[in-house]
Amino acid sequence: MKKETKFSSSKIEYLKLLAEQYPSIQEAASEYIRLSAILNLPKPTEHFLSDIHGEHDTFVHFLVSGSGVIRNKIDEAMEHETKERKDFLATLIYYPRAKLDDLAKKKLITPKFLEWVLKDLIVITRFIASKYTRSKVRKLTAKDYSYIVDELLQTDFKSESKEDYCNEIVKAVISTGRAEAFISEICYLIQRLAVDRLHILGDIFDRGNGACRIMDLICQLPSVDITWGNHDLLYMGAHAGNYACIANVIRNSCRYNHLSTLEDGYGISLRPLVTFAMQFYGNDPCLEFVPKQEEANAMDDYDLSIVAKMHKAITIIQLKVEEQEIMRHPHYQADKLNKLSKIDFTKNVINLEDIDYPLIDHHFPTIDKNHPEVLSKEEELLMEKLSLAFRHSEKMRKHVRFLVSHGSMYRKCNGNLLYHGCIPTNEDGEFLTYINRDEKEFKGKQYLDYCDMKVRKALLSPHPEEDDLDFLWFLWCCPISPVYGKENIATFERYFLRKEDNLAIHESKNPYYHYINDVNYVDKIMREFSLDPSKGIIINGHMPVKIIKGESPLKAGGKLLIIDGGMSKAYQKVTGIAGYTLTSSSKAIRLVAHQPFESKERAIKENLDIIHSITNLKEYKKRLKVKETDDGKVILKKAKDLSDLIEAFSEGYIATK
Repeated sequence: MKKETKFSSSKIEYLKLLAEQYPSIQEAASEYIRLSAILNLPKPTEHFLSDIHGEHDTFVHFLVSGSGVIRNKIDEAMEHETKERKDFLATLIYYPRAKLDDLAKKKLITPKFLEWVLKDLIVITRFIASKYTRSKVRKLTAKDYSYIVDELLQTDFKSESKEDYCNEIVKAVISTGRAEAFISEICYLIQRLAVDRLHILGDIFDRGNGACRIMDLICQLPSVDITWGNHDLLYMGAHAGNYACIANVIRNSCRYNHLSTLEDGYGISLRPLVTFAMQFYGNDPCLEFVPKQEEANAMDDYDLSIVAKMHKAITIIQLKVEEQEIMRHPHYQADKLNKLSKIDFTKNVINLEDIDYPLIDHHFPTIDKNHPEVLSKEEELLMEKLSLAFRHSEKMRKHVRFLVSHGSMYRKCNGNLLYHGCIPTNEDGEFLTYINRDEKEFKGKQYLDYCDMKVRKALLSPHPEEDDLDFLWFLWCCPISPVYGKENIATFERYFLRKEDNLAIHESKNPYYHYINDVNYVDKIMREFSLDPSKGIIINGHMPVKIIKGESPLKAGGKLLIIDGGMSKAYQKVTGIAGYTLTSSSKAIRLVAHQPFESKERAIKENLDIIHSITNLKEYKKRLKVKETDDGKVILKKAKDLSDLIEAFSEGYIATK
């Protein structure tokens, strides 16, 4: 008589596959015990950053400090030590090699100094590592030091039975000349343990000149995810060869004078643009195109007068190819971005919203006044060369692949919803409906899923369709793009209109930015993404929060947070601070407001940290555990499968090996 089983045939087949990995009751039980224990550890800390905009040094400081997480751990672990000692330890942990080099130059490194530093670092590491398994700590430790770290973390210098043992390890590390290397490794281990996962809410590129170096660093992080911003998608579109994206990337680089990002970082030569600009704009002063001093970076090689000519040349090309995009795709609803076709070249005025505005610059040597959107032969040849350079940049290919593999339009994480821009919304508070070329309708979550699919098609297909490539430009700046969210982009107005006229033309925001103050609307978004409004929050970037004008990053009673506070130096005059970040630990969700970061060099020499203020948005009565996280749900499922496997072994449904 066949033995009855509570397992279906498909479940038995699955358990047989699982048994190949755990072929005995003992091995399955050991893994079950390990997973069950992990579920009851404290929830690891998450770190949220947005709108980095090429600010390399500030980004690095936020990263290595965990936006105050490490300093808080130092304060807790070393509560009886002086502020000066804790300041020193914090700087050492953030910049171990540079700080040790600075101390060596001052001849302050002695055996006694090394001994107390090593012991303090072990105390801090032990405190931070207490929420992880020993195996995870070993995995995060450099192989050469794993034995020493493991031994020191599992014992106490004050333990009578092992005091001499611990002290001898430290002395041996110093006597063998490995102390400084070991200190560096301990510091990097503390950084890795302090924050388990980094969430970047978009806009890594533009404005600052360090985007390429930032991407190099991000690509090395063990646990990171990205929700794409419009500036990221612009670079992705440029690498894919879209002319409008390429022109915008170069124009932004000229405006902020960070051409080195393209030339030195990505190996893209702009010499063809220099030659073209000097040919057609050599006698044009291009005064409105000189990088603004408060915005420009000071480390590029080009003379600003040449940058101005390059700037104007690529801007005219951009305006032309954008008109072509709009003509190809009327469903983009981007007619407001059509500027050249609204110019009366006889009167040198442009008609916007039924008002004629005089042009302050009407030197257009490459524009056919009857067909202003058509590229000249020289412009077409230039764009072919630039497109080839962008598409063949190996470094850019590596970064774009990382953005695709680790990025998305939105992310759901531990009950929270993350996205860069907005959920496009109508004036009546209902989600806006996007109708594509095939007249299919998308709104809300479905619309963001559609955008995600189009991005991946454009960047992963060996032969992408023009429609998919154009969609990357649409996401960059069109009014109904979920990562842009404004009715207009005033590129033309900024350069060609009088200042008073430019200020009169607003880049009005999507109604989403009005409704996010409404609790019911924010709850509706959470439900749209199948999340519980009573438990999670929405974390948003993109729009700088202007503290000096009384704006708050907290919307709808704290149910939605905008964490773009102006990490970019170009924004800090209008925001009043230098960025927001967010941390989520087992104890609390904390919003951190940062003051400007002066320099890495000063931080190292003077033990300076970024001055910041912390607001506890939510404090938990009981520490959250791993089992209450998304990762915990995966572990719970695996633990249940292992429990079933143990039962199947015990009941004889599957043979052990």
